[in-house]
Amino acid sequence: MAGPRPAVRLEDGFRSMPSVRAQLIQRIMKDLRDASLAGVPLSERRLKFDEAARRGIRIPSEVLVRPAVVDGMPAEWIEPANATPGHFILYLHGGGYTLGSLDTHRGLVARIALASRARLLQIDYRLAPEHPFPAALEDAQKAYHWMLWQGVPVPGLVLGGDSAGGGLALATALSLRDAGEALPAALFLLSPWTDLTISGPSARERLDRDPVLSSPSEWRPEEYAGLEPLTHPLISPLFADLEDLPPMLIQVGTEEILFDDSTRLAEMAHAAGIDATIEIWEGLWHVFQGFAPYLPEAQKAIDSIGSYIRMHLEEKT
Repeated sequence: MAGPRPAVRLEDGFRSMPSVRAQLIQRIMKDLRDASLAGVPLSERRLKFDEAARRGIRIPSEVLVRPAVVDGMPAEWIEPANATPGHFILYLHGGGYTLGSLDTHRGLVARIALASRARLLQIDYRLAPEHPFPAALEDAQKAYHWMLWQGVPVPGLVLGGDSAGGGLALATALSLRDAGEALPAALFLLSPWTDLTISGPSARERLDRDPVLSSPSEWRPEEYAGLEPLTHPLISPLFADLEDLPPMLIQVGTEEILFDDSTRLAEMAHAAGIDATIEIWEGLWHVFQGFAPYLPEAQKAIDSIGSYIRMHLEEKT
């Protein structure tokens, strides 16, 4: 029996033309994208990503960042002053499974925590190629269990991430379901990378439109997959059975190479009877939410994430 149709929302005010600021940022990012990545070793790319994030990061004054250690793994609590007791988020950063850190996503997660009125834990999970699958998944599972051991109530916990972190969040929920464990109240996935075979037509058709992601030929997903096939359902959740997963919110921009990873996920979730909402943001790019507070659409998307999380946590707690 089919479940509810996924709700597709084109946000009011952003149906046809992105803001002038969005258009300007997009042009600048396109100019910088290929020049900054061409021939750069992975170690240097990691450093550049971290340095750029530290230069541009702006943490809202209402948010406290507190270092943590999760069973030996570096992590940090993001604690907004308006946090609702008993409401929590576990966040998994993006970066193609080879990049990203606590530094690169601190500004984004601080705004998500503030909008959601929930304490947020982000983790520094192990990266490929040094640590291929299932290392990142094991670290995400470890963090989920650690939060429960700390007394976080399952009905008061949501799980989310962006890009590869969005795919990892989905894979984590699938692994918990398969193990018969209690599932989080909801998922929120920002431009999730759900198909590491990169089979969606948007990967070719939107190559010149995405100002953030480079050509898929440079991604090397096999470095994350290791000895497993790219179609493994916990590597590419688009190939998984999605039944019995929690409600999910998906946000994606129309200019993304990975646009089809989100739209196909929403279609599959609908077919599996999952309460899935997909928001398609006109004229915007991969994980555009990370450009808040400089981009008005980014903050509006984060506000929408916050409303979604509050709604589901308030229903369950």
